[in-house]
Amino acid sequence: MSQIVVDENQIRKLPHEERLKILREIFETSKDESERWDATWMAGEIAAEVEVGSTMFNKVSDLMAWALKHDDNTVVRHEICYQIAGRNMREKIPDLREAGLNDESALVRHEAIECLSIIQSEDKETLEAFDKALQDPDKHVRDTAEFVLKRLSRLKGKRHSSDTSAF
Repeated sequence: MSQIVVDENQIRKLPHEERLKILREIFETSKDESERWDATWMAGEIAAEVEVGSTMFNKVSDLMAWALKHDDNTVVRHEICYQIAGRNMREKIPDLREAGLNDESALVRHEAIECLSIIQSEDKETLEAFDKALQDPDKHVRDTAEFVLKRLSRLKGKRHSSDTSAF
């Protein structure tokens, strides 16, 4: 396949469908992780420009989930997690949970767990994932899980068990 020339300004001028086609091609063929990182952000911009739950929104979120599973770059997968949460792609919560527990990269596991908090997912499976993340081999992931549980408790008006401060 021929080399894709990425000109963000030109891509952003295209209709959503054409833009998404180019971004998908970048995700699927580009060997340059910085191009795929840019594609992550440009795809997120499409999601922000359309109605949540619309066909185009769902196409973008499906692309994000595919790239989260298939991209070989830790930084790209990290940014995909952020876009899923930041663009409120709630149907991709299972993909964030999977990445939070099983991605090979501690950076991605950390970001996925943090993003589950941003999107405020508190279903049974997510709460179980937070508990499992407390046992992660990486200290940063464990710290993130502790932080997330504390934050969710605070947002619900409860104190987390490890918070003994008397405010």
